Amino acid sequence: MKKQASGIGIVITCDFYGAITGIVRDEQGIIDVGNALNRPLATIFDRGSLIKALNFISEIKTSGVAYDWQLSIPVNGVPTVLNFAGIFWNDMLLIVGAKTSSKMETLIDELMRIGNEQANKLRMAIKENTYRAKESMMLETERYDELGKLNNELANLQREISKKNVELEKLNEEKNRFLGMAAHDLRNPLHAIQMYSEFLLDETRALLGQEHRSFLEIIHSSSQFMLRLVNDLLDVAKIESGKLVLEIAPTDLVELVNKCGETNNVLASRKNISVTFELCDSIPELLLDASKIEQALNNLISNAVKFSEFGSRVVVKMSSTPEEVTISVIDEGPGIPEHELGKLFQPFQRTSVKSTGGEESTGLGLAIVKKIVLGHNGRVWVESQPGKGSAFFMALPIP
Repeated sequence: MKKQASGIGIVITCDFYGAITGIVRDEQGIIDVGNALNRPLATIFDRGSLIKALNFISEIKTSGVAYDWQLSIPVNGVPTVLNFAGIFWNDMLLIVGAKTSSKMETLIDELMRIGNEQANKLRMAIKENTYRAKESMMLETERYDELGKLNNELANLQREISKKNVELEKLNEEKNRFLGMAAHDLRNPLHAIQMYSEFLLDETRALLGQEHRSFLEIIHSSSQFMLRLVNDLLDVAKIESGKLVLEIAPTDLVELVNKCGETNNVLASRKNISVTFELCDSIPELLLDASKIEQALNNLISNAVKFSEFGSRVVVKMSSTPEEVTISVIDEGPGIPEHELGKLFQPFQRTSVKSTGGEESTGLGLAIVKKIVLGHNGRVWVESQPGKGSAFFMALPIP
């Protein structure tokens, strides 16, 4: 009767080059001693394990020890996988192979009892590497637990952030609703104040002294500013609440830009500023909300006039590519510091640059421009250098 495979155990010694120098233990006689001595160790393995066997020997010689290698050898003509361990000691290799790890330990213990120094060294090396493996596994477990803990904390934070975002969205909707209601309720009385103050200035100019006229002028200019602010607030509230409806229609952009020039020439003439236009001759009709694009252009041109010096020049240019039309508004003002450019196009943000004629700003105009242009799938940006003026750009897609 054949012995059980679990009893298989072999112990082999080799020289530095991996040639077999002795068969210390071969319980089932699976190695032909006469043919094996002085032959390469790799020849006792199956062909399918040959490359792996060579790597096993190389690791022993390089690292001094190797263990837990599964290699196949023929046992009674049947390929059988054994667990192999080996050590390099005093220019000699000691190789131990067994079907099970417990059998391998038994073989090593027997070698130690007969005083085999290599076996003792192999036992110590295997124990040391086993300890390191367990220690590494413990560290990995600790890291995994810590990562799990951090992941749970991150998930909790994400849920909290999501909850806060929902609350912020609700608060933002309430804010926009309040702004819309307040602005709407303020617009009518402010419009009345503006009209009546304008009427009094026209009708009673000859009857009033200089002091009273100045009072009326302050009332009139303040009501104009407040009405503009209220209108801007209404626009912002509509845009942020998603209620800004664009009435898209084919539009002649050149004609629209010229119309904006006429509107802003009155303000520019008060500061002796010339507004000139360099427009394209042949621009196809674009699909736009004409009134909203006009509002955006008026904001850009009036801003340029507002921050330009008396007697300077504002240039409105137009250029096109097959994909888009770009309008640039260029002034000769003081320019904007680079670190303040990020404030532009944000609601209620102002830079340190002051208007040249004392004009007031709501801090909303450029934010509205950006929202309108983005609503048309366009782009808006600015280029500026202190002392050299600024250029604001808006690009609109060609259908």
